[in-house]
Amino acid sequence: MSSVELLPALLIAVPILMATVPIVLGLRFDRTGWSVTAITTAGMFAATAYLAADVYATGPVVHVLGGWGEPQGIGIELVADEFSALIALLVAATAAGLLAYTRVGGPRGNTFYAGYLLLTGGLLGLTMTGDVFNMFVFLEIVGLGTYAMISSGDGPESAVAALKYLILGTVGASLYLIGVGFLFMATGALNMVVLGDLVPELMAAEGEPTLLRAAFAFMFVGFALKVAQWPLHTWQPDAYQHAPDGVTPLIAALVSTVSAYALGRVMFTVFGPEFLTATPYLTEIVVTVGAVSVVAGSTLAVIQLDVKRMLAYSSVSQFGLIVAAYGLVTEVALLGAIVHLIGHGMMKAGLFVAAGIVALGYGARTVDQYAGLAGERPVTAAGMAVLLIALVGIPPSIGFIGKWYIAVGAVQAESWLVAGVIFLSTMLTLAYAARLLEKMYFTPASTLESPHAPDAVATDGGDGDADETPAVAGDGGRLADADRRGSPGAVSFGMLAVLVTVAVTAVVLGFAGGAFGDLLKPFVSEVFN
Repeated sequence: MSSVELLPALLIAVPILMATVPIVLGLRFDRTGWSVTAITTAGMFAATAYLAADVYATGPVVHVLGGWGEPQGIGIELVADEFSALIALLVAATAAGLLAYTRVGGPRGNTFYAGYLLLTGGLLGLTMTGDVFNMFVFLEIVGLGTYAMISSGDGPESAVAALKYLILGTVGASLYLIGVGFLFMATGALNMVVLGDLVPELMAAEGEPTLLRAAFAFMFVGFALKVAQWPLHTWQPDAYQHAPDGVTPLIAALVSTVSAYALGRVMFTVFGPEFLTATPYLTEIVVTVGAVSVVAGSTLAVIQLDVKRMLAYSSVSQFGLIVAAYGLVTEVALLGAIVHLIGHGMMKAGLFVAAGIVALGYGARTVDQYAGLAGERPVTAAGMAVLLIALVGIPPSIGFIGKWYIAVGAVQAESWLVAGVIFLSTMLTLAYAARLLEKMYFTPASTLESPHAPDAVATDGGDGDADETPAVAGDGGRLADADRRGSPGAVSFGMLAVLVTVAVTAVVLGFAGGAFGDLLKPFVSEVFN
């Protein structure tokens, strides 16, 4: 077995095992968690980049744990292919990059970083598993890790949001597991590739594959809850809003993103396009669920006052677009769904980092409190503006590339509903993005509503007086009072560097539409051929 074949297993096992190290070291040393996590995630990013390069150069990398069970389709298999390698790279890069925020902004403590590593390992496992039952195992690991991350915030709101996520997440995972049970009853296999071969055979043999249809129904509803599709989305706005500011970028960029990836993997690798198109009303239901989520999420985002809650409803809408693209069952639409999945995860990580910077350094959490931000905090405002424009889908940006592919796929499939929803969602996204842009760039700051008014401290190019600013409580980025201003050290260079890097990357990737097509063509072609 080559060293590359071991990488999928190591990328999952190492962060999960290293999650115990901060706790053990914490018995003797304080605050060693960040250093352990930084070293671990940096190594994971390097290894994931090496694995991805090998996948795109030579093809998928498969690791069968213990070398057992492959012929029967019930062994534990890890797979890094053109699809999973991109998602794994997003997970590793985000986990490593966000540490620049938590280093200063918190949360702090060894137990927090233990949960951070556990969540990262679970996300990588969910990304690279080739087994539908072990996908459930990693869903549970991710769920527990996310629960711990959300509940690490101060105040009862974080505890309530975490409990809501735990309950609804458990329901979603349980529905998925019931679907796995039906699938195993029908096929006797758990391996995704084996299932992908057996499902068409069973459809041809049975004519009315009731168990297969029941399996898909349970698995789809379970994932719809995990991906926060309307009306099963209620956990997400509370979780995003009340989680610590250092946690929200991680869960917003990765948790639902990887769940949406898992839904696509199950739909196209396990069940396959033939099953999706042959089952009466299935594609119409999937498209409708996604389209309704797009409209509902965008509409709810427009009316929000809290910035983090507005971005949370935006995620409901953007994931709805991805689900609708899955339901089109065309090569171009699937390509667009994958590109938009990656782009949205990256953009939301940057936007929530920006929201955390503004809240931590300047005490602004609502749209009105962003008034005049561009004049006093030009770097933060510029980074946020670029990402908001990319989220709308204005070229050149990664947001435009994903929507363009989905729109072309909708036209090819003659799904005018999806084409219309893309246009409507773009207008609604522009509406709530424009609210923030107007406040930041065209509304004068007022000391009554904007904590970062001209007398506040400047940390990224403004003209404030640092000596007049009170210190910020080290409570994970949450200010005890919305009118308190940040301290000179509240916002670090590393935080701004992460924001600027993400914003620049979102624009650079806007020119990479052809490159994405070349990278993903082997996977997409295999699915439809």
